[in-house]
Amino acid sequence: MNKLQTLVAEELARPVDPQVTAMAAALAADYPEAARAVLFYGSCLRQRELDGLMLDFYLIVSDYRDAYGSAWLTLANRMVPPNVFPFEHEGLIAKYAVLSEADFAREADRLASTVSVWARFAQPSRLVWASDGDARSRVVETVARAAPTLLNAAAAVAAETQSSITSLDLWRLGFRLTYDAELRAERTDRSTSIVDLDADRYLLFTEPALEHTPLALCERRGVVDLTGLDWRDLAWERQLWPKRRWKGKALTLLRLAKATTTFAGGVDYLAWKINRHAGAGIEVKPWMRRWPILGALTLLPRLWRGGAIR
Repeated sequence: MNKLQTLVAEELARPVDPQVTAMAAALAADYPEAARAVLFYGSCLRQRELDGLMLDFYLIVSDYRDAYGSAWLTLANRMVPPNVFPFEHEGLIAKYAVLSEADFAREADRLASTVSVWARFAQPSRLVWASDGDARSRVVETVARAAPTLLNAAAAVAAETQSSITSLDLWRLGFRLTYDAELRAERTDRSTSIVDLDADRYLLFTEPALEHTPLALCERRGVVDLTGLDWRDLAWERQLWPKRRWKGKALTLLRLAKATTTFAGGVDYLAWKINRHAGAGIEVKPWMRRWPILGALTLLPRLWRGGAIR
């Protein structure tokens, strides 16, 4: 293992609440032929709160055909990954996203279809269940790609206007850019607070992650040098952002619409999440539950125009 992979492996292996571990094992048991790993991430991990909240998991599977008995679910997961489902266990509720090992690895790279995976796994996460040592090693290798992808993308943008940037500001910029490339209900300062709540962690990861950036970035005393970078690599990275923004927002809409067919109460969950983060006071009407896809598609443009999601 290189230094970054060692840091990632140590972080993934840190203990979590036993209820989370039990929930992950129960989730994996629902996919006996396909489950390879279960990752815990998100606000519940950062805040260390469980009661009354919805936990976030990624279920990594060997193959979608092995995971599902449904041709529709297999096709949906391949065409617009991931599929998202609700899950309950011993009084806790969660949602989990399903990705194959191959898609998980591809989506952590800068050529990913959207920023979703590498933006989330550049943040702390925990590997709370793995089928075997090989599955664990593959998760470490994939998660270790996320931080270099994020920092490389942020540096290319920062280099347009400045010759250097502090390490923490580079992380903050990276998360702000990724938030702008999805439909998000969180406050506008959320991307900054992610870094500020765990600044020492991000400082620890900076130098090892920069060693694996395509731009070959270097840090010195908490500052990242943005001079002397290859202009062709910079131009190539920058031209990805317009595509990431429009495609990311479009795919978010498709995923949310798809989730109304896989996620019981999907419209209610969408309203709950937006109200929790944005205080929008959204009310779900009965007809939206009867026709959830139409309800979601009708709701989202209004929320976007009103600023509840961005």
